[in-house]
Amino acid sequence: MPKVMLPDVLRDDNARNRASDAGSLTNPLEGQRCLVTGGAGFIGSHIVDLLIDAGCSEIIVIDNMIRGRHANLERALTSGRVRLIEGDIRDTTLMRGLVQGTDTVFHQAALRITQCAQEPRTAFEVMVTATYDLIEECVRADVRKMVVASSASVYGMAQDFPTTENQNPYDNRTLYGAAKAFGEGMLRSFNDMHGLDYVTLRYFNVYGPRMDIHGRYTEVLVRWMDRLATGQAPVIFGDGLQTMDMIQVKDVARANILAAISPASDVALNVGSGEETSLLELAHLLARIMGQPGTQLIFQEARSVNPVPRRLADTTAAREAIGFEAAIPLADGMADLVEWWREQRETTGLGAIG
Repeated sequence: MPKVMLPDVLRDDNARNRASDAGSLTNPLEGQRCLVTGGAGFIGSHIVDLLIDAGCSEIIVIDNMIRGRHANLERALTSGRVRLIEGDIRDTTLMRGLVQGTDTVFHQAALRITQCAQEPRTAFEVMVTATYDLIEECVRADVRKMVVASSASVYGMAQDFPTTENQNPYDNRTLYGAAKAFGEGMLRSFNDMHGLDYVTLRYFNVYGPRMDIHGRYTEVLVRWMDRLATGQAPVIFGDGLQTMDMIQVKDVARANILAAISPASDVALNVGSGEETSLLELAHLLARIMGQPGTQLIFQEARSVNPVPRRLADTTAAREAIGFEAAIPLADGMADLVEWWREQRETTGLGAIG
């Protein structure tokens, strides 16, 4: 297969060299049909954009449009190579038809961690049963590869920092994390039983354009921007010393493409920046970007479905297996988010609720 450079996927010489070492400069996606579940959502829509750049002939997006938005696919739909199906991944007949003839399946559809806690039966149906059904259909249709979204939530409160993929998942206490861990287990089992090629990516704290602004489970960054824009101080639950590993959504999308084109298989990989940022640091950075550097913060008693005080990814395995390293600095990524968010407010006249 000829080696093809992917626009906007391999961003710099170092990344190209790493990917070349991993064997991932070949482009099996060119001219192929791909399926993206949750493809009108935050991360999924960015994957769709890169699949267009990768030369896919047809990209099928399945999304129930509860969190997905047509606007997220505005650029992609003009390509003539993207077809949006508004449907539910629990519809086995629908999914069987969509998987047939597909080269690569990117499985992004999921519920938020907070929604899983409030609607556990729905979470099980979507994140366990429907994921099992999709894996089974991929085997039946002889799909070349699955790239599946997992989460750092599988670790719960990790014991080691930076946290490698060898960290056990036993300290996770959320249904969301349990479902993601079970999904990884199903993929391993189907690899052994049927030779299914897959890579699962454990996302850390993803942020960036197309985050959910108006939904019931709006991200804290969106709420902070809304408060700062109206002259109010960001609210931090706890002491603000909790840390996150922030990774920009365009980097996450790139990791998905690299996972799809690389020879890596039967592996779970951390997708993070490898840098630790506290809530205090993040709130002050956001205030500076929004032109309010002296803003005082409001602290309230911690209330969280997943009160994990620290996140920091070891990204060595992703670099070695698929040639991925985060390329977007936090300050640049946050500025990009603020610019996009302001455009959304101007367009819709609305901000986050609460």
